Amino acid sequence: MLDTRGYTGPTIHNTNPLHLLEKPVRDRITESYYWREQCFALNAATLCDKAAQLTYIGGTYAQQKPTPFLCLLFKLLQLLPEREIVMCYLQQTEFKYLTALAAFYVRLTFETAEVYKVLEPFLGDWRKLRRRTREGGWRIDWMDQFVDDLLVKDRVCATSLRKLPNRMILEDLGQLEVRESPLGDEIDEIDADEEEDQRSRSEDENDVQEINGNDIIHTSNNQTTDVSD
Repeated sequence: MLDTRGYTGPTIHNTNPLHLLEKPVRDRITESYYWREQCFALNAATLCDKAAQLTYIGGTYAQQKPTPFLCLLFKLLQLLPEREIVMCYLQQTEFKYLTALAAFYVRLTFETAEVYKVLEPFLGDWRKLRRRTREGGWRIDWMDQFVDDLLVKDRVCATSLRKLPNRMILEDLGQLEVRESPLGDEIDEIDADEEEDQRSRSEDENDVQEINGNDIIHTSNNQTTDVSD
């Protein structure tokens, strides 16, 4: 399937699924030791086992070496597992890097509205993820941050992503329901507290103005009395 001349297999977004990764990245993956030694004979079941062994996410690093995470993503694009299998990868809770891998696959292959529906619940997933940086170092990310990057950025883990239309457009078209933030109640409480603080400040300012006004009247009366005397 790596030789795409005369390709007549299944397509994703009207293209060969392997072309969802750029050619330089594909070449680095297929030339890598991990691909040749660990990915050659994988199927949907054994890939799950391999992904469960992942310890970090990332694209390419150092001298453009592909991470195991990126190699397994490429293998998924080669296998094109059934939707039920992908959702099983995504929704299991034991292996967080398998979840991240499935989320990336969903972003690349699912239709636009489905991408939002499937991935948005993970914006409340605060599990930590180790990421290999382009320089070869390490940093800590979180699952919700990784998923948010998939939804809003054009490039993640050395992979260019097709641009998603704004969510509000899909809401107007009736393809998505209005999303309620999980922080909605807390935001309402904060707004209520701010309104109460504003009312209190206004009342305090009115009290000060009233006191100052009374002082002015009292001073004026005293001055009048002094003149009369």
